[in-house]
Amino acid sequence: MTTIHRAPGALASRTTIIEVDHLSKAFSGAHGADISVLDDVSLELREGEIVALLGRSGSGKSTLLRSIAGLIAPTAGEVRYRGRPLEGANPGVAMVFQSFALLPWLTVQANVELGLRAAGVSPAERRERALAAIDMIGLDGFENAYPKELSGGMRQRVGFARALVLRPDALLMDEPFSALDVLTAENLRSELMTLWGSEDFPTKAICIVTHNIEEAVQLADRVVVLGANPGHIKAEIPIRIPRPRDRRSPTFEALVDRLYAALTGRDQAAREATVPTGPLTHPLPAASVGGLAGLVEIVYAHNGQTDLPDLADELSFEVDDLLPLVDAAAMLGFLDLEGAQAFLTDAGRDWYTADILRSKELFASRALASAPLVRTIVKALENSDDGTLKDGFFHDILRRGYSAEETARQLDIAIDWGRYGELFDYDSDDGTFVLGEVAAEAGAYLAQHAEDSDGHPDGEPGDRP
Repeated sequence: MTTIHRAPGALASRTTIIEVDHLSKAFSGAHGADISVLDDVSLELREGEIVALLGRSGSGKSTLLRSIAGLIAPTAGEVRYRGRPLEGANPGVAMVFQSFALLPWLTVQANVELGLRAAGVSPAERRERALAAIDMIGLDGFENAYPKELSGGMRQRVGFARALVLRPDALLMDEPFSALDVLTAENLRSELMTLWGSEDFPTKAICIVTHNIEEAVQLADRVVVLGANPGHIKAEIPIRIPRPRDRRSPTFEALVDRLYAALTGRDQAAREATVPTGPLTHPLPAASVGGLAGLVEIVYAHNGQTDLPDLADELSFEVDDLLPLVDAAAMLGFLDLEGAQAFLTDAGRDWYTADILRSKELFASRALASAPLVRTIVKALENSDDGTLKDGFFHDILRRGYSAEETARQLDIAIDWGRYGELFDYDSDDGTFVLGEVAAEAGAYLAQHAEDSDGHPDGEPGDRP
């Protein structure tokens, strides 16, 4: 078997296995509207390298990986395998999934042989190759075990064996360690790197989807950072650290900071855009008011500034846990971001130190100024006859740009923010939004007239027999 040189450097001169050429992907949404998931993405995967696709939820990284595998056809652009455009499943790749995706009624060996069986490989060769793959990934002795008898880490090893037994040119992995506990995931990453460095590793390149920054730095030769709504390439950062890599080294930590800055930073085009912002182009980050308050409190306690990677590590958070809160705080002007550093603004300090009534007023003014969906709801209610609107009105607007699930999520966030700022209320029983002033007046009226038949307000002596 040919030995693949896997040391960092000179990657551009190596043979290209897969090319993604100006790929865009949109899915049909409600009322015939298209939802754009990927926009004009171009990248290459070359022999002898590991590429990490790093991005938060909604960046389309899994859709991109499935497009590379030929499981999803692009709306525009194309994917080429060794120079030939894909017209179906990519013949040169195999996939490892987050969910293991094993057939529970088959033994470990039978699960590993599945792809070979589909390819028409003879039973004798299937057995030989499957047993070799099982031995390589450390499951020798478990050939006749069933998935239910295995731990999560062992089941994922079966997933690796099932992919590697095909001897693919490129191994595609979709967050393969995220369903595992921390120690098991770390052990598997280390073993994967050991296998990758061996001469008999049966694949020439790896492409891994992840939202874990440290995982990307630990594994990859290049990290492609994806932005969201729709997914697009924000940055491509080389990782020129010899393996094995020390997480505590200054170089490793500097790269983590650089990737964090790339994920949290706004696109240059977005900074320079002059078009008005709206709820379809600027979604609300998935952050509750309570979560925002917690983040602002922590930054306040850190003397008004914090290093985001250090904070995430201190709190045992992944990037997807912390970034929505950071995005929301930045959207409302409570935090300023400079690279991987977050600084508490005067507005953030005022909000944290204010009493409850003043904090609600400050939040309301910030949400109206900077949160497009909150502003849209308030303006629509102000223009209605009686300060009320059914939620179907906002569902129809949002589903021109979002899936039904994301539409519901956006409205839930807006309701949380609007209620806290007393900008509007929401009656979940009949699905009605009510303008804040109208809700307050209605509440006062009901309190004043909450009397029983004898004319006494509820709770006064007239209620008693």
